Amino acid sequence: MCDLRHVLLSGGYFTGSGEIHLKRAIITVVLCLLTGVWRQAQAGTLGQSAQNLLLTGVGPNASGDGVSQVTWGACSFDGTNTNCTLSGPFTGLGPGGTYDFVLSYPGNGSTPLTATTPPGSDLFTLAFISSGSLTFTFNESNGTSLSFHSLNFSVFYIPGTFSCTGNPSDCGPGGVGDTPGATETGPVNGSFDLTPTIQTVISAGAYGGFTSIAPATWIEIYGQNLALTTTGWTGDFQGNNAPISVGGTTVTVGGESLFIDYVSPGQVNGQVPSDVASGSQQVIVTTAAGSSAPFTINVNPLEPGLLAPPSFDINGTQYAVALFSDGFYVLPPGLISDIASRRAVPGDVIMLYGIGFGPVSDNTLAGVIDQAANQLNATLDISIGGVSAKIQYAGLTPGVVGLYQFNVVVPNISPNDKTPLVFSLNGTPGMQTMSLFIGN
Repeated sequence: MCDLRHVLLSGGYFTGSGEIHLKRAIITVVLCLLTGVWRQAQAGTLGQSAQNLLLTGVGPNASGDGVSQVTWGACSFDGTNTNCTLSGPFTGLGPGGTYDFVLSYPGNGSTPLTATTPPGSDLFTLAFISSGSLTFTFNESNGTSLSFHSLNFSVFYIPGTFSCTGNPSDCGPGGVGDTPGATETGPVNGSFDLTPTIQTVISAGAYGGFTSIAPATWIEIYGQNLALTTTGWTGDFQGNNAPISVGGTTVTVGGESLFIDYVSPGQVNGQVPSDVASGSQQVIVTTAAGSSAPFTINVNPLEPGLLAPPSFDINGTQYAVALFSDGFYVLPPGLISDIASRRAVPGDVIMLYGIGFGPVSDNTLAGVIDQAANQLNATLDISIGGVSAKIQYAGLTPGVVGLYQFNVVVPNISPNDKTPLVFSLNGTPGMQTMSLFIGN
């Protein structure tokens, strides 16, 4: 009986908005000949495809693995791209329906996919050798359509319906791949697994991206199948209370519900509940397809970070995001097009923003829109250019969920476009290295 394997899509990166852009793609797909009884162990079943999958032997590579070119279902050219489709029925997700697994690549040339099979194996890996993409779409019978760019799945040739040409040593991926010009073709069926998988959890990346978190801080969860859609929390509030379910995704941290503001198949953002205990805690993501294996993360009482995103890394120097009350950024004028900015000077009041700084005087809890000014319970010190700065306000930002605001007076220091900005909370120094643009 064939082993079940999965697809791995790598080489993507996430923007701050949660969008994913693929720089390159290496996809590991495992297919095999079904020679015995297959016991379905995944979240859903793919029925027989309406199109054939075709392997055409290229010959062995330097390692002795058989290599084949892969034609993914039925293909057509739309004048710009070639689109190849494997489609059929599915069950195990909602009411079931039909699937479309579409390979798309530029031009009208040969397929950009090759399959590599180790000697003696019916399993092979599938990789892009030039630009292309795979999209996995499930069209549910109730009208819902779900699409993914990565998916755990296995597909199998249907016994008795595949055929070979070219006299390979055996009619399978290995024999065909070792024999230039030999082919193996036929419809496929198989399985898919939409169960969430957590790869990592960090505090919000724009605020330090720490590997430990804290109660009421914001976190980012990365992985696969974390949601069956991409959406934010607009319209999901109940009064002043943030939602704990968005797009059908829920998350627990230490058994307590995360307040979620964004979900996608690869990323979930949310605010940790206030009553999560310190120490090692488990993060679990749940969707309609099931629950992830627990991801263990350390929870500290405080895990402070100031807003200093990668976009404010300028020529190798990380700058904090600082604003004046008129909305101007603390940056040299014209440094970033379409951004109103000026340098701060001694005596100016600038606003800094943070997460993970702990409880406040009015005990506003996580997941609640802050209603009024309050005061940070912990002792905060902020130094600019080595001089302790006067803090006019240190508390949550009214009208926002879980965002701290610090109104700080720039001390009497010399101009410097790389003026160090440091802070400490209850005497413990922050872990970020940041600067500000200070003029005169």
